[in-house]
Amino acid sequence: MGLSFALEVDAPSDLPYDEGRADALITVTADSAAGPSARTPSAEILIMDRSLSMTGHKLDEAKRAMRAAIDTLRDGTLLAVVAGHHEAEVIFPATGGLARVDARTREDAKLRVTGQLPEGGTAIGKWLAHARRLFASVDSPGTVRHAVLYTDGKDEHETPEQLGEILASCTDHFVCDARGLGDDWRYTELLRVTEALHGSAEAVVTLSDLTEDFTRLMREAQRIVVPRVYLGLRLNSRFQLAFVRQTRPVEAELTTRQQRGEETHVPLGSWAPETRQYQISLRVDPGSLTVDETLRAARISLHAEFPDGTRRPCAESAAMVVRRRSTPGFGIARSPDLTRVENERELGMAMRACADAQLRGDLERADRELRLAIDLAESLRDSARLQSLYAIATDGPDGLPRVRRDVARGPILGIGVDSTKTARRPAEPQDRPPQDRPPRDRPPHDAGSRRVCPRCRTTSTSPKAKFCEECGHRFGDPGVADEPRDAL
Repeated sequence: MGLSFALEVDAPSDLPYDEGRADALITVTADSAAGPSARTPSAEILIMDRSLSMTGHKLDEAKRAMRAAIDTLRDGTLLAVVAGHHEAEVIFPATGGLARVDARTREDAKLRVTGQLPEGGTAIGKWLAHARRLFASVDSPGTVRHAVLYTDGKDEHETPEQLGEILASCTDHFVCDARGLGDDWRYTELLRVTEALHGSAEAVVTLSDLTEDFTRLMREAQRIVVPRVYLGLRLNSRFQLAFVRQTRPVEAELTTRQQRGEETHVPLGSWAPETRQYQISLRVDPGSLTVDETLRAARISLHAEFPDGTRRPCAESAAMVVRRRSTPGFGIARSPDLTRVENERELGMAMRACADAQLRGDLERADRELRLAIDLAESLRDSARLQSLYAIATDGPDGLPRVRRDVARGPILGIGVDSTKTARRPAEPQDRPPQDRPPRDRPPHDAGSRRVCPRCRTTSTSPKAKFCEECGHRFGDPGVADEPRDAL
């Protein structure tokens, strides 16, 4: 198969007497398998936006990036190029389908890219639907299917519901990375695409950077060895699955993708040698658990698509074990790793709230969310996201950070797409961006109670929660009263 997988489950076994939720962090590591292995067949679809807004220098830079991406592909890769506006057209190969890359076809593909002219609008879903049909024509089992698209505009020629339906039809069929050019696109649309299709999203503010970015993307795509991997969950009858999320290196909601059967399978996308982390949360009626009885809440396994197209286990399975203790309330310490994951999720919510407020002109709200995001990033020592936040920040008249009043739209969109990227490791002190402001006092928190979301009624897992981890509601929003846990 080319990769060897390892599965590790980190789950606090002790549950407080009245706890109705059990969480676990699952770390999946894939290493290159020892010994010789056959090269995994791959298919690549490059999707170029040639809408009218791409006129001029922007389209010239995009064409340069597309040609560089084609040059980076190794011989033997199956390739197609889709040009999109309010419709989608296969511009290479001329016969439709996908063509195998060699010296002749590579030059033909680059010529067809060069000849594209801008016209029409933007319909990202149609571009992706076209890619899905092309990938469906690849009949070789075990082929890695990867796409990359860029756009400079908003998805105005289809509704959000239409885009959602197309993304659902594409899920688990191929992986797609997406790039936003300039400053007139919607970061939420790119995140919808990459979350559904296990890809990465980036803001490319400087157009000349796109060539280097696409070249890197193609090299990374050629490291993919296993086309599809699935997380297997076999639950004890007393437990129900609340959610499954990818937490590292990019946050993604996976709950709605579960494939039910005797064992629930959750698609995890394609894999190169790498490590990813997931959080699962189970609901349980505490009264159904005998005090001090140790039982298996879930059996967790990993399955991969093998070269012959079959799906088989690829790692040793692991158990999630729980034990209800006689301690009521919050007497049992929460896992530090789970706490970090929840704080990272809060950081992402604050970054998106800051970006959204700034884009709609609510500067006061944007400033508040920026300060919250900086506090969280500093406490997490998340140097990458902290650097993004500092790039749009300045000190206000009160000495506190605020969004720069002259900040361009592009960096704000970058804050939005960066919000889902979690640190691979806590930063070392020397990795942190320089701080030219003294530490700020943090508001005190009530360590003895957890909040109840007034919108969806979910109880927070931490008394320090700033956002509801279920629906994203920010605690303390004006006009919506928050409730302490005791209100239940």
